Amino acid sequence: MLAAKSKAALRASRMLDNGIRSLHTCCLRSPFAPERPLLQSISYRRTRCRRLFATFCSAAPTPNKERKSKVIVISGPTGSGKSRLAMELAKRLNGEIISADSVQVYQGLDIGSAKPSARDRKEVPHHLIDILRPSDEYSVGRFFEDARQATRCILDNGRVPIVCGGTGLYLRWFMYGKPNVPKASPDIAAEVCSELADLQRNEDWDAAVQLVVKAGDPRAQHLAINDWYRLRRSYEIIKASGSPQSAFQVPYDTFRQEHGSGAASSFQGADHSVDPHDYSSVEISTKELDYEFICFFLSSPRLNLYKSIDFRCEDMILGSDGILSEATWLLNSGLLPNSNSATKAIGYRQAMEYLLRCRQQGGRSSPEEFYAFLSEFQKASRNFAKRQLTWFRNERIYHWLDASKPLENALNFIYDAYHNGSGNISVPDSLRMESDVSSRRKASEMKSYQTRNRYFVRRQDCADVLDWIGRTQSVYQDFPVA
Repeated sequence: MLAAKSKAALRASRMLDNGIRSLHTCCLRSPFAPERPLLQSISYRRTRCRRLFATFCSAAPTPNKERKSKVIVISGPTGSGKSRLAMELAKRLNGEIISADSVQVYQGLDIGSAKPSARDRKEVPHHLIDILRPSDEYSVGRFFEDARQATRCILDNGRVPIVCGGTGLYLRWFMYGKPNVPKASPDIAAEVCSELADLQRNEDWDAAVQLVVKAGDPRAQHLAINDWYRLRRSYEIIKASGSPQSAFQVPYDTFRQEHGSGAASSFQGADHSVDPHDYSSVEISTKELDYEFICFFLSSPRLNLYKSIDFRCEDMILGSDGILSEATWLLNSGLLPNSNSATKAIGYRQAMEYLLRCRQQGGRSSPEEFYAFLSEFQKASRNFAKRQLTWFRNERIYHWLDASKPLENALNFIYDAYHNGSGNISVPDSLRMESDVSSRRKASEMKSYQTRNRYFVRRQDCADVLDWIGRTQSVYQDFPVA
């Protein structure tokens, strides 16, 4: 009897510890506030912190194996309208939204990540937004822990979890699980930091990579240049386990091998022949997952999507509080482009590089330089959307919906699918987004695609932006250059 009580007390203590750790994660506040009101209001944060403290608990899935809890997942390429769909759906289903966006976790990066407004977040609770400073790193493993815990809390409150975002790996691990990679002890973490500190300080990336390769992880050679966070993590895993990270089985890969889903494990390995509407094997095998995931991928014909993305990039630049203002704040915080996760994000990297060049020139920029920046921003965004389409085309758990159809149609369909007790979901032809399989005609259209801006068309159309740059960047002429 006493042993049972002791075990129960231990479980309760662990749950409390988990809750406190999660509270700490979700209520981080930046010690350096931007000059303009980039972040949420303090009153909203206090409300959110109280809610998280009151609800956070164990991240374990429901023990009821007969009736699994339902979790809605909404994804789509950048600019597809998935956030709006999730917002309206949450209102209908009494839901809460868990962001699966690798940039929205950062405080102050509002415009470039298309964060929901403070008003939207007040109307519908959102999780995993503004939980880190831009100088911090965030990993897919940490997202798994945070998102699973938020899911459990939402369900415990009798509400519907709606996971929304376009970071494919985040969503894959969230549904299928994360590999059982050992966590480095504080001593090992300190040892790794010490060994790599001088190399990082001297910017000797190649020597650092060779150090990790010789330690036992040849895949370190394929890391993105200056991705010190992942290089340190790779070295920690080797020291903690004696094996490289690749030695640990990824649950998704195991699931795929056992059930023959034919899905790809990476952007590069995507199988373009997979039909995203063939759920014959997936619907049966996904019963083994922790929750009943109801997944939708919102997209539109490629040309329409590209036009929407181009316009969206223009919108992010307009005004004095757009992405250029946020990039200025990042630079003034001591960060350089492409130096960590936040500054590698599409839009921010291009904006920071552009502003650094302007600072070198005493706060001056020509129209040609501005349009080169805008074009690079738009191209990077379109390429990212293309990679997203490739990735999710092979994730056969998703039902593809046409974003060009009326929003009400998608809302009604998802609402009915959630309440459908049979678990069988069939997207009607009027709402289905067909697989964007390459054809000669489509390939020709994509090759001939040219951006046609909505606002920035003529040289003089960027005069206000150049004037803003002259007023705000000229004082940083001696700013360090990456």
